[in-house]
This record gives sequence, C-alpha cells and structure tokens, in this order.
Amino acid sequence: MSMSRISPTMEGFRVVFRQPLLTLAEITWRWGVGATATALFFFGLFEYLSSLPVSRGEMLFLRSRQPYLVGQAILHILRGSLSRAVLSLLVATLLITLVWSVAGSLGRIATLRAMLEYFRGRFVQGLSAQSESFEGTRAGQATEHGNLFSPLMFLHLLRAVLTLAAVLGLVGAIVLASLVSPDAHPRPALAFVAFVPIAGLVWLFWSALNWVLFLAAVFVVRDGDDWLAAIAAAMALFRRRTGAIFAVSSWVGVAHLVAFVAATTVVSIPLGFIPLVPWRLAVLAMIFITLVYFAVADWLYMARLAGYVCITEMTDEMFTPLPPPVAPAPRPLETSIDREELILSDLPNLVVET
Repeated sequence: MSMSRISPTMEGFRVVFRQPLLTLAEITWRWGVGATATALFFFGLFEYLSSLPVSRGEMLFLRSRQPYLVGQAILHILRGSLSRAVLSLLVATLLITLVWSVAGSLGRIATLRAMLEYFRGRFVQGLSAQSESFEGTRAGQATEHGNLFSPLMFLHLLRAVLTLAAVLGLVGAIVLASLVSPDAHPRPALAFVAFVPIAGLVWLFWSALNWVLFLAAVFVVRDGDDWLAAIAAAMALFRRRTGAIFAVSSWVGVAHLVAFVAATTVVSIPLGFIPLVPWRLAVLAMIFITLVYFAVADWLYMARLAGYVCITEMTDEMFTPLPPPVAPAPRPLETSIDREELILSDLPNLVVET
C-alpha cells in the first residue's frame, strides 16, 4: 500500500476544522449541564439564605464591618442549619452527576459515530480491495450495535466516583498535614512536605484512570464492547500505540496551556479598567473572555478525542514511516581527453578559421 505517513494530531485538528458541528454538539451538552448546575446552585443558595432568621443583634454585628464581629454573626446565623444545607448540596450534586452522565453518554455516541465515519471514509481510499471490504464489514457491525448507552453511562458514573475518591484523597491529605502541624506547634514546612506528595499521587492516579475511562468510550461506540472489555481495549491500545497517544496528548496539552495562559492574561485586562468604566461592564467582559476560553478548551478536547479515534482506525502499515528517498547515483567523471579539442591538438601552427 502506497500511503504517506499520517499524523493523528494533524488529523484530529483537521476533523474539528472541517466539522465544526462536532465541537458545537460537545459545547451544547457540556454548557447545558454547566448552566443547569449553576442555576441550581444559585437558586438553592438564595433560597437557603432567605430561610435564615437574622436577629437585630446579628444585623448590628453585620453592619459594624468589623471582621471579627461579622464572622461571629455569620457563625451564629448558620448555627443549626448548616447540616441541612450540606445535605441539600449533596442531593443536588448527585442529581447533576446523573444529568451529566446521561447527557455525556448521548453526546459521546453522536460525536464518536461521526468521527468514525469520517476516518473510515478517509482511510478507505488508500486501502486495497480486501482491506476495503473488511473495513466496510466492521463499519456495518459498528452501526448495528444497539446497546451503547448503558456501557457509556456506567463509564461516566465510574468517572464521577473516581472524582469523588480523588476529592476525598485531597481532604485526607489536608487532614494529615494538619495533624503533623497542629495549632499549638505549627510546622508549615513539614505540613507542606506531607501534603504535596500525597496530593501529587492522588492527582496522578486520578488523571491516569480518568483518561483510561475516557478512552474506553471510543471502543464502546466503535466495537460495541461492554464497559470492562472497553477498558481492556483502551489499555491494549495504549501498550501498542504509546508514542502516537503521547504525541496527541502532548501537542493538545501544549495548545491548551497556551490558551490558558492567554486567557488568564487577557481576563486580567478588564480589572485595570474598573476605576475608569462601570464595574458591571468589566465583569461582563471577564465573563465573556472566560466563556471564549471554555469554548476553545472544548474545541481542543474534541481535537484530542479525534486524534485518539484516528489512532484506533489506523492500520499498522500507516504507522510505518516512509523509506528515505534514494539519492540518484553520481555521474562518473570523464578522465579521457577529447583529441578533437583545438587547444589540445598535436598539430603545430593550427589556425582556426573564422
């Protein structure tokens, strides 16, 4: 097969450039869940605050603007009702997690099917007839898989449980740091040494396992695997294509870092104009810049996902680099003497006629 070497990273960016509806679909379900969570949070917060009784003495402390008095007033107001607020927050978090899992599963089915169709249509042009018939059969089998929602739902719930475990691990690291550095004998250096390694290990395990679950969704839609077989297929792909996967992750990660630095730099500009412009306008500008960054982050997220899908659809021959071009053989040097050259003629007093 005469096909040039394919870069999964470039293919991933090419997909999101040529098919912007994929990013739009990802933004739609992500931002829909985020808007629902934000609205639910602020609604619950305002309802909770409106249900708190405030006495005249507490209001006097709040109006004093003294940090200690204000803090004591807030603690007295929240006393006895904070447990109900925490319970309500836990219930709301569970509901939002369920909504996120359902929306994420449906969105992942739509986006992955579109990516698989794109890459199969692109790679089939360079395949032989036998490979073409094989890909067509596999594509037909992939489209016949009906029960894709349940494995994807389970994978999303596993990611939520994993995130909860990571949060508990960070809380445990904070508790351990507070134990080695009590208030009676504070030792901030020892607390830092105790917290950072544990927090780093928690983040490392969370990111690795979360990435495996994220990649497993590709095999659920591609091959119709259940959640356990999809995880095994993701690990097998990582062992076989470690370099390509690291290349996609690294390049997209660098692009995300550049976008984050640029966004944090630009979002700080409206802060300098607060003395000159109304503060509401500055806040709206900061919100707009933040939303633009979130859109770019989702776009890069889809480029990374498309790069992984490209790796799964590439054959072994596509990963083989092309042989270097063969340089033409140098022409041999002529060592013989042309006797017909006039300057080398052995005839004396030869005159060139003009």
